[in-house]
Amino acid sequence: MSSAPRQNISARRQRLLGDAPGAFATAQHVRVTPQKAKRVGDLIRGENALDTIAMLKFQPQAVAENFGKLVASAVANAESTEDLNAETLVISQVYVDEGPTMKRWRPRAKGSANRIFKRTSHLTVVVTPAEVAPAAAPKAEAKPAKKAAAKKAPAAKKTAAKKAPAKKADAETTETNEKEA
Repeated sequence: MSSAPRQNISARRQRLLGDAPGAFATAQHVRVTPQKAKRVGDLIRGENALDTIAMLKFQPQAVAENFGKLVASAVANAESTEDLNAETLVISQVYVDEGPTMKRWRPRAKGSANRIFKRTSHLTVVVTPAEVAPAAAPKAEAKPAKKAAAKKAPAAKKTAAKKAPAKKADAETTETNEKEA
């Protein structure tokens, strides 16, 4: 923390960080769909902040540039307001919320019109020191693995059942070939 205690804590900071050290940065009305932005947000969540800035420079997605600026801003906020070391910062939370949608139209055949939705996103990045960053929940990752294993087991039984008649048919053809010879 900085040498002077915080006098006023905003509701947004209280919601994102509470009393924990760290900083955040937001970008609103970014002209990219939330679906596309969430892919990049999932990519950087839990990574080292400085490594992420370098990685985002080479990502092909257009929103990667916005996230790069946002992470750099959050790191600068953490250094200036909290006196935190930039090398120890980890991206602990990434939020991609839907912003307002601009509605447009395009002329089509026979005098009709098609609606065009130009979607926007609100991006938020929270950085905290590595020792304070919450660990990823392994329980959430274990659940899909169990479901996948449960789905694979019946499929294996079905394939075994399908292969059994095929073996019988092969055995019958070899028997008939031997009788003919």
